[in-house]
Parts: sequence; structure tokens; C-alpha cells
Amino acid sequence: MSENKEIFDEEKLQNENVEENATENTSENKTEEVAEEKSTDDLLAEEKDRYIRLYAEFENYKKRTLREKNDFFKYANQDLMVSLLAVLDDFERAIKEMSKHGNEDDLKGVELIYQKFKSKLSEKHLSVIEVKAGDDFNVDYHEAITQIPAPSEELKGKIVDVIETGYLLHDKVIRFAKVVTGA
Repeated sequence: MSENKEIFDEEKLQNENVEENATENTSENKTEEVAEEKSTDDLLAEEKDRYIRLYAEFENYKKRTLREKNDFFKYANQDLMVSLLAVLDDFERAIKEMSKHGNEDDLKGVELIYQKFKSKLSEKHLSVIEVKAGDDFNVDYHEAITQIPAPSEELKGKIVDVIETGYLLHDKVIRFAKVVTGA
């Protein structure tokens, strides 16, 4: 019977060891699961952050491309307008010369064509940069061709004469007004 008791005690010890190991493994597994849950939460937060950033970046891309597309259509005829400015200048010179020496009837016809041409260009948002002698020189709209001694003290650093008219297409300068400034 002592043999049975020894076997029974050994089995009991083994069962106790197995239960202790199981308890230790369970607590280790719980710790690992908590660590896995935190890492899963961290991963979820990282992915959510990446998603939000990607979404914001895409929204900015859409806005930027829409703005670029609108600007493209807004200024698509800029080259044509620049080339037509030479014709507009020729009209102005012809009218000036015809008013000095020409026939009044011829002048009326040319002025009519000039006004019609100018109104069609203004319908396409071409506008004149208004400049006159005595205005302040502004590098955003004016190009100084030369500088001469100012005829009077108040014209120092100001526009003395306008050589060529400047033009805006919408709000963008397509040709600067060429001016003479006083020194």
C-alpha cells in the first residue's frame, strides 16, 4: 500500500506542477494578448492617421488641379492677345497721324473699326493699364525705358512720359506700360 501511496503522491505532485505551469502560461498569454491588443490598437491608429492624411492630400490635389484648369482656360488666349496688341498699337498710331493730316471722313471709318476691335478685346477681359504723366512709378505695372532729369521737382521718381501702353488680361499683366521716369 505504501507503493500505491507513493504513486498517488507522485501523480498528485505532477498534477500540481501541470496546474502551476498552466496558470503561469495563462498569465503569460494574457500579458501577450494585452500586448497584441495594444499593438493592434496602435496599428489601427496608424492606419487611420495614414488614411486621413491621404484623404487630405487627395482633396488638396483635386483643388489644385481644378484651380490650374481654371487658370489654363482663363489665360488660354494670352498669346493671341499679345500678338493682337501690335495691331492695336498700329491702329492708335494711324488714328494719331490721320487726325494730323488726314480726311475727317477717313478718320471716322478707321475710328469705328478701332473702337469695335477694342471692344471685342475688352469682352475677352483685356484692359488698359491707365498711366499718365505725374503718376507714381510702380514696378508691378510699369517698365522704365529711360530716366531723364525731372522737368519739375514734383516729378522726381514719377512718370514723365508714356511711350507704350500696358495691358492686363483679367488681373495678369501681359505687357508692361513702357514709361520715362524723372530723376
